[in-house]
Amino acid sequence: MATSLFQRLDARDRALFDRWTIDRSTAGRRAWIVVTHMGGLWCSVAAATVPLLAASATLRAAAFRAFLGLAISHVIVQILKRNVLRVRPTEELGHESLVRVPDEFSFPSGHATAAMAVALAYAMTFPMLALPLVALATLVGFSRVCLGVHYPSDVLAGQTIAIVTDLVVFAVVR
Repeated sequence: MATSLFQRLDARDRALFDRWTIDRSTAGRRAWIVVTHMGGLWCSVAAATVPLLAASATLRAAAFRAFLGLAISHVIVQILKRNVLRVRPTEELGHESLVRVPDEFSFPSGHATAAMAVALAYAMTFPMLALPLVALATLVGFSRVCLGVHYPSDVLAGQTIAIVTDLVVFAVVR
């Protein structure tokens, strides 16, 4: 019996999840937990709003675009989560998460979206910082898989939402 493209992609997603997920005994577990929190609510909102108080007009403009990208992408993520209803790997596979699971739905990853939305907004304004910022945002997304709370496609979808949102915000808000 032939399998559909969706079934093959889902199987690949699960295989990557199994390969990349770490367990409690992993030495670098605490580092992944620190990285994952960089995409959390408090850290991403602070990164997008605290620089609004800066003296530099360029930094304030970047922070405003980061805040808009973060807010708009978050709305998109929440709409998708409530309509797609993809169950997290902790529920579907019985896999233990190494961090608190923020809600019951997995697709797309809010942490991956938030980290990329903020990082890319600053990276587009300050190109010299683009590589480290985008690399850190990518690691935040990867940490969500390593810690067992998302499938790789959840992360990829979230990061794509952030990139598209930031490109639109950057084109509209100067």
